[in-house]
Amino acid sequence: MQHEIDAEQPQTPVRLLGVNAAGQESGNAAACAGRTLPWLQDTFAADVWGKWRVTWRDVVILDSANRPIHVYNLTVHNLANPADYSELKSILLAMVR
Repeated sequence: MQHEIDAEQPQTPVRLLGVNAAGQESGNAAACAGRTLPWLQDTFAADVWGKWRVTWRDVVILDSANRPIHVYNLTVHNLANPADYSELKSILLAMVR
């Protein structure tokens, strides 16, 4: 999706990345294998997941000050479904207009 957004709207500030839960570091290699998505590792000290109240597979959309402003869960919304994919992409792009 990042490549599509970049191609369609090169000046958009939308940037997709993953944040792995603290304590789940053993899955990092598998999560990154064959992907170009930037991947960050949360720590117990930073507790980003806790501060943002993340649920597994949440897409947390942040404002320009890195504050959560919208959540889109990928368990509820399957990106293999074209309607869900389009909906998330539209939400992301609407947030920067």
